[in-house]
Amino acid sequence: MCRALGDPARLRMLTTMATRGQVCVCDLVSASDLSGPTVSYHLKVLREAGLVNCQRRGTWVYYWLVPTAVDQLAQCLAAVSARSAR
Repeated sequence: MCRALGDPARLRMLTTMATRGQVCVCDLVSASDLSGPTVSYHLKVLREAGLVNCQRRGTWVYYWLVPTAVDQLAQCLAAVSARSAR
């Protein structure tokens, strides 16, 4: 998961999904300076990391955050933060 979050573009995509909920790939392309294939690649990385899930609706694919993965990530970051505060 942490590797998937290592790219600023992927972090922006996750932030967009956290803010808007389900997001169409077309919205992610128009909101960034990345090409469609590049956005698709980043979404594939996020999906393989288990952070997002998707569903095809007609010609569009919609993505959203996986709540359990976000909770797991939050717990991991909290543990790291607690360790660094010591």
